[in-house]
Amino acid sequence: MPARLSRRDFLKCSVVAGIGVYIAQPGSAALAALFERERLRPMPWDAHTGHIRYRTDATAKVTGEKVFSFDMRARDLPGWPDTQAHAMLLRVTRADHAYAGFDLSVLGEGLRPDRVVTAADLQRDGVAFPPFYGEDMLLPEGKTPAYLGHAVALLVWHDFARFRGAKNALKFRDDVIAWGARTGPLDRPPWAAFRYVRVGGATPFDDDAYSSLKDTPLFPSGFDRKRPLWPQADKSGTLGALGAAHAAAMATELATPTDGTLVLEREYFSQSIDTAALEPDNGNAWFDAATGTLHVVCATQSPQEVAEAGAKMLADSHLGVRNLVLHPCYTVGYGSKDHNPYPFYVLMAGLYGDGRPVRLANDRYEQFQASLKRHSFRMHYRMSVDRRSGKFQVFQADMLGDGGGRQNFSPSVCLVAATAAQSIYYFPRSDLASTVIASRALDAGSARGYGTLQSMGATEMMVDEIAAALAIDPIELRQRNVFTSGMKNTQGAIPGGAQRADEVLAACRKHPLWSAREQRKKTYEAEHPGHRYGVGFGCVQKDFGTGAEAAFAEVALSKEGRVLLRHIGVEMGTGMATSQAAVCIPWLGRPADDVLTGENAWDELPMFANADPWLMTQDEQDRNVGNPRWTPNHISPSSASNSAYFFSHATREAARLLFTQGLWPAALAIWGEGFGGGQLAPLVIRREDARWVEGKLTAGGLAPLPLAAIIARAYELGLATGAIVHTFNRWQWAEAEFPLDGDDARLPLDGIALRWGDGSVAGKGTPTANGYRMIERTRAHYPPAQRNNAGVVYYSAIGTIAEVAVDTGSGQVHLLDHHSVLECGNPIVPELVSGQLQGGLAMGIGHALHEFLPLYEDGPGDGTWNFNRYTLPRAHDVAVWQQSGDILPALSATDPPKGMAEVVMIAVVPAIVNAIAHATGHRFRELPVTAEKVLAAIEAEPAATAHVEKAS
Repeated sequence: MPARLSRRDFLKCSVVAGIGVYIAQPGSAALAALFERERLRPMPWDAHTGHIRYRTDATAKVTGEKVFSFDMRARDLPGWPDTQAHAMLLRVTRADHAYAGFDLSVLGEGLRPDRVVTAADLQRDGVAFPPFYGEDMLLPEGKTPAYLGHAVALLVWHDFARFRGAKNALKFRDDVIAWGARTGPLDRPPWAAFRYVRVGGATPFDDDAYSSLKDTPLFPSGFDRKRPLWPQADKSGTLGALGAAHAAAMATELATPTDGTLVLEREYFSQSIDTAALEPDNGNAWFDAATGTLHVVCATQSPQEVAEAGAKMLADSHLGVRNLVLHPCYTVGYGSKDHNPYPFYVLMAGLYGDGRPVRLANDRYEQFQASLKRHSFRMHYRMSVDRRSGKFQVFQADMLGDGGGRQNFSPSVCLVAATAAQSIYYFPRSDLASTVIASRALDAGSARGYGTLQSMGATEMMVDEIAAALAIDPIELRQRNVFTSGMKNTQGAIPGGAQRADEVLAACRKHPLWSAREQRKKTYEAEHPGHRYGVGFGCVQKDFGTGAEAAFAEVALSKEGRVLLRHIGVEMGTGMATSQAAVCIPWLGRPADDVLTGENAWDELPMFANADPWLMTQDEQDRNVGNPRWTPNHISPSSASNSAYFFSHATREAARLLFTQGLWPAALAIWGEGFGGGQLAPLVIRREDARWVEGKLTAGGLAPLPLAAIIARAYELGLATGAIVHTFNRWQWAEAEFPLDGDDARLPLDGIALRWGDGSVAGKGTPTANGYRMIERTRAHYPPAQRNNAGVVYYSAIGTIAEVAVDTGSGQVHLLDHHSVLECGNPIVPELVSGQLQGGLAMGIGHALHEFLPLYEDGPGDGTWNFNRYTLPRAHDVAVWQQSGDILPALSATDPPKGMAEVVMIAVVPAIVNAIAHATGHRFRELPVTAEKVLAAIEAEPAATAHVEKAS
């Protein structure tokens, strides 16, 4: 990590708003101390079985030697000064008075900070948050805090001992903050509101009468008391007014049902929780004034966002920053480190270090006080069903989420909650509205589940209650209404690929936990007096992707025969580096040997984006599409379960190009020599017959060739030895035509660069960087902008059966066992899927039974919350030794892998709540279902109706 950028490094920088941005490569020698490559093992791949035995970082993880950003100090970083300053943010614990400054006299002279930074300093120096995070990076005096825990000052100490003593002295001290007049909490309009109305055709496969995709979503004209003002119903009016008229007709029908129709109306609540990532938010920054370079080490899932928005933030300042060097690290965040404001506080801290590196890192109390939370939601649902057939008719939902003090991703969480609410079911008509308000609660952001845990969990609880009312087996009712291939979702879009929730349901219905549940209940309760036994079920399908997924990937071959993979994806504990390496196997016969993640510099393929991919109009897209270097979106962060499907697509296509443009013609040349004159006449050889067997390439009975020999010939002949691709997906892949032969003339890519031979060969394309040549497309085919209205089209499904026992004396719910059936296409590395399944289930169990954060004054914004008050599930709470899970076999070997890291946590939540209902007869609609709630319900029940279902 050089103290000063070399000319070579500077040339590798991108320039954003006049700031040179350099994102350090984790594989460089200078960063060995940071990423500890010596502790990473070579890919443990068995060529005979094609099996990857463990992750490249497995040993470091299990021995506790894996290095995170939180572990870094200036002395560990090559080129940085040995001195290390430390900082903390001073935060307020109320949000109903005007802030009037602070008093640090409690510290005395010995512990006073060496530097105090306030809003006045930031205003003087032009330092402010990127627009995404709103105003007041530090709260100015005289203003009311936007939220509990709003930062008011940065305090910096030049040595650790004084920093630690001062921080201890300030902890839990509210009296250092001065307050002015009472103002009450800020009154702001909601962050977002969306409404999706659909009226289907005569059958699920006919054209819709009205839908968001065909016509338009409904948008509010404004807000009244935080409730959206939707268009006035008018069948002859605008598309929005027509949608409102259809919604009004549904409301009338739900209010006046016929005798043959059951209408159920219920309200559900899903609480705010902490994502509880065990690496708190942190970073270390050093401003080298001599070179105008700010060096930053930070934990983030979205390094490109920190690089681009950080550069703009620094460019607007008056402090002489000319370069930003960003070192993204291994991290873990469950979404909480995606578009998180904390890295920008780290950048700010570095600017005020007086030449010293400044470490800003939350302790656990601060992490609860400041980290992004999951949105709480209150959901009002109405659903009608035909009593005779059990078929759903109308689904109407009104959801209200709490987004907290900064907008963050609240608009998209609001949208996704509405579009996901249908879960695995087909509804002929639906009216789904969602609003997320601004409040004084902590910021809510990209937490795992992203609004779908809340809305689909409620749907599953309601479906179970409908089954009870109709006396139908709960899984059978689901089977009667399951969403199948070719049907339209509640936005009017037909999802991509086969929909297999029906197979998940069938597999779960056969499982002994479900099929024998009544007998098991009798046996268990007879053997365990004072306990009630129950089995519950939940089944959901979760979208994956954002509708604007974009990625770069490079797959390259060295003369020595090594395979290099370079990718934008960030390794955040999921095993992404291992799985992406494995994606190379079908085309290269082995996984990548060297994997670089979190890469953001792609000068070899200079693509650019200049608009918001979700908001751009068709005209805007049409104006730009003729430029072969334009793309609707440059790079996506590592989120939205995007690595398995979207990131793998880029890796796979790069490896495929390397095969078709390099390895295959090289292999043909070698085989041709065996028959003399380059002829292969004795055999019919087709590329589709090529197979890798134990790491060697063969086809049509020809002699197997080692990869190293093929690579050597590719270099000798000046064939492709490196491929870089760019992808874009707006609920379908962008395609483009390229001046390449055969099947490569049109590809599901919008950008390509190839390296021919050692890079000095004048092959096809325009020279760019590092020996690569850009193969400029001749025509691009981007999905229409209208597809943004589809909401989602990619799904993976899971069904979970939960077995519980309820202690009637304490109300304690014991999870005895659970079984899941997951549909996720072809797993890249099955063991990593299993790990995600088990971890996601544990998170869902915590949400159902244990985890809870009050939103306002008694919540974590007061700075007193830690794991002594916040309960995470332990091993004995998650049935760690009893649980089981199956992965539904893929339809064929060509099925792509699906994003599944989020869906696995959702179905277990309603499964547990439904199991408690089976055990006790009480239906709980507010999460978490704590022992206190269960005991209160049991004690309140009349003895004669102890096992009769009723509302809690």
